Amino acid sequence: MTGQASVGGARLLPWSGPEGKPCYVIGDGPGHVSRVADSIESVQLGMAAELLAHTADMLADRRVTPAQLRYVVARMAEALRDVHRIAESRGARLCAPGFGGEPTERPAGSQRGDDGRERRADDRHG
Repeated sequence: MTGQASVGGARLLPWSGPEGKPCYVIGDGPGHVSRVADSIESVQLGMAAELLAHTADMLADRRVTPAQLRYVVARMAEALRDVHRIAESRGARLCAPGFGGEPTERPAGSQRGDDGRERRADDRHG
């Protein structure tokens, strides 16, 4: 996703608006929209976990066809998109005022690699 997960105290919702644009709700209290978003996120995470188990079964089965693998990879891409959006939304709320405040500092000797992942200076992989 290219947008910010939190815009001025707004929560990124787990669905998109018209033309695929992100949707936000102001605040993250116990309101109806926040409860619906929490419920949808829970369903999305559960479906992603089930898809992982199904994919493991498929990979162990030598009779799986290329079409079946393409289908499961397409569903995995959808699930990953959902989980990534949830992570962005929750991560932004962790750093928001009133939700734990300050972002955590990186451990000494760590930095971000070209892929955005945290790396330690002594990390020999990539």
